[in-house]
Amino acid sequence: MPKKVLIFCDPGIDDTMALLLAFFIDEIEIIGIVADYGNVPKKMAVQNAHFFNNETKNRNIKIFGGSERPLTGAPPAFFTDVHGKQGLGPIIPKVNVTNGEMENFFEVIPLIEQYKGELIIVSLGRLTSLAILFIVCKQLMKQVKSYYVMGGAFLHPGNVTPISEANFYGDPTAANIVLQSTANMYIYPLNVTQYSVITPEMAEYIETKGKAPLVKPLFDHYYYGYYKDALPHLKGSPFHDTMPILALLDNSMFTYHKSPIVVMTESYAQGASIGEFRSLGESKPFIDWPSHQIAIDFDYNRFFKHFMSLMTGEQF
Repeated sequence: MPKKVLIFCDPGIDDTMALLLAFFIDEIEIIGIVADYGNVPKKMAVQNAHFFNNETKNRNIKIFGGSERPLTGAPPAFFTDVHGKQGLGPIIPKVNVTNGEMENFFEVIPLIEQYKGELIIVSLGRLTSLAILFIVCKQLMKQVKSYYVMGGAFLHPGNVTPISEANFYGDPTAANIVLQSTANMYIYPLNVTQYSVITPEMAEYIETKGKAPLVKPLFDHYYYGYYKDALPHLKGSPFHDTMPILALLDNSMFTYHKSPIVVMTESYAQGASIGEFRSLGESKPFIDWPSHQIAIDFDYNRFFKHFMSLMTGEQF
């Protein structure tokens, strides 16, 4: 039976690529998408989620409009320079959304109630909406089977500041609420996501197979419009948000380290994620919060095989 998955995201090129992967994985059933501010403003994120539904012709996926700003109260920063004017590179979705579709967030609660014990929640963007659910209905959220979160950077350079990753930086208050509220969580930081690299050759080959026509235009904008100059040593673009999705398919391709996590909320350290990486045996953790499984390494060859097999329909 497929895993019931609720995805929180801010589509976004890499979010859309992750949604596409999830759609192609037989072991995953996407039951809903919560579209938040992040890479783009909330309205664009909701439009892009509906565009994904239209492109995949999947009318069973419910879409919910999430948060439009962080719990910190600060005005959000967007990344249309990286993701494109509408967040999908050269693609401008012709999608109109109603006020009802923009402001239906709390309709997600009955969906969580329906599936709770078997539900997996994947978070690919800012953690604002997820934090709100922990504030409003903490006991229900504790009944969710597991959480897979893209965020953080541990003893690794950040991508929006020298030490901070964008999702934790964008709402560190929300990140801390989520991280201290439950223990059944897997974290995918820049330590692994920075190396989830798709190359021009991979995108070209996928294009020739015709199964996933969205991949090449999204890749071309992401790579040639940003990553080729920003991180030339990678020889491709990291598609960060694909990692939690592929973990649902093959969790054993990751190496994990278990630790509590605290996210800094102020000044130059805002968004920095701190875990316990000292070798202290059975000594008490540095903070009395739940511990989480932090991905610190992965098998790129398996990542490559899974990604290419799913996107082409061929066995790699």
